[in-house]
Amino acid sequence: MTPLLHPCYFGSIAQYAIMSQHPNVIFEAHDNYQKQTYRNRMYIYGANGKQLLNIPVQHQKGKKIQYTDVLISYVENWQKEHWKSLESAYRTSPFFEFYEDELAIIYKDKEERLMNFNLKCHQFLSDNLPLETQIKKSKDFKAYGDDNDFRYLVNAKQRTQGIFLPPYTQVFSSKHGFISNLSVLDLLFNEGPNAISYLERSKIEGK
Repeated sequence: MTPLLHPCYFGSIAQYAIMSQHPNVIFEAHDNYQKQTYRNRMYIYGANGKQLLNIPVQHQKGKKIQYTDVLISYVENWQKEHWKSLESAYRTSPFFEFYEDELAIIYKDKEERLMNFNLKCHQFLSDNLPLETQIKKSKDFKAYGDDNDFRYLVNAKQRTQGIFLPPYTQVFSSKHGFISNLSVLDLLFNEGPNAISYLERSKIEGK
């Protein structure tokens, strides 16, 4: 069966391991938005260790809102701050310079909806890893529990059991050791063309 995932803000390594190992993937497009997930946050490896980058969104108090309807807030210049953080974290990585021009464009456009922004992030990753995976959006909400349901990977406080990711060299690993399952950008900037083979040999178990 086809794996089911959430489109995320430069999603985790585990999520892209799933995509690299399947010809087709379905993105959930009919769920309600939830806070503190990889829908609007990612973790990178900064000089002080694991670093959170969070996209502010416009909240509607007391109301459930579908992920597709969530609007990004630009009250704060989060794009500038996120880009500065990425530069600071990865300027000395082996492959950052090969991707930075294309990546910088994503942080200049002001996309209105969070899901659309995340789909742009996915397209960047699909082009540069590269992935041959075909993505389709779900036609309706799917019940949880299938072995091919990997939507749990959207949770920032996710389980670690069932996720097997081998170590690779990271910029600040001499200071803080290996940090597993960060944004796949960490893998791309450190491993470059080898990132896709790393993803293909990783093992992720379904829900």
